[in-house]
Amino acid sequence: MKPSPFARLVLLLALLGLAAQAGAVELDPLIRHLDRLWRGETSQATLTMTVKTRRYQRTMSLESWSRGKEHSLMRVLEPIKDRGVATLKVDANIWNYLPKIDRVTKIPASMMAGSWMGSHFTNDDIVRESTFEDDYTSALSFEGTRDGHTIYEITSRPLPDAAVVWGKVVTVLDQTTLAPLYARYYDEEGALVRTMTFDRPEEIDGRVIPMRLTLQPEEKPDESTVVLYRQITFGVPLDDAFFSLRNLKRRR
Repeated sequence: MKPSPFARLVLLLALLGLAAQAGAVELDPLIRHLDRLWRGETSQATLTMTVKTRRYQRTMSLESWSRGKEHSLMRVLEPIKDRGVATLKVDANIWNYLPKIDRVTKIPASMMAGSWMGSHFTNDDIVRESTFEDDYTSALSFEGTRDGHTIYEITSRPLPDAAVVWGKVVTVLDQTTLAPLYARYYDEEGALVRTMTFDRPEEIDGRVIPMRLTLQPEEKPDESTVVLYRQITFGVPLDDAFFSLRNLKRRR
């Protein structure tokens, strides 16, 4: 019988506890947990994204689906003028669909760091093309109590051939729940570029998931993008046909 997500989380916590007693934390299961936290094996979610810049503020309603690390789809539901705009990932291929001109455009690797829908999130963030497990080498840089939280701090640096834009990512997780608290992203020169904070944790399907993500660019302290998950469901049946160019162009 396949173990439940809750049983897997209990096993992960037990393994981390044993490793901690031995004087070292086993990072591989922790990194896999972090990469899969919002995805699971399959997932479906509805969320809102509020973008605040110096020129405007707007909110979008979105729906997203994922299957493993290789398949994801994000579609805009509101506002009406953007309804149907969508981004699809299948393996290493990523496409955008613009319903106003009924056009599908493939996103080249050079545009993965570009803004998605005018937000502070990148195309890479939306489809999670890069992962800590595949594209970075990680090390435990701090373990203990800081700012009232007992934490693991993980410092991740890109592999030499990884197609990523960050020179370093520092992620802080709560030791008890394994939920991330914040992540700081640095450029190749070591300068802080942006900070992602995570809050409003909820236990869903045996895992503690932050339901709000706030992205703050370092050089624009008055700007931000906030993602609020309204609901997220795991174990949704999704086949290959769902993650197709034909389905990318569907409007719901």
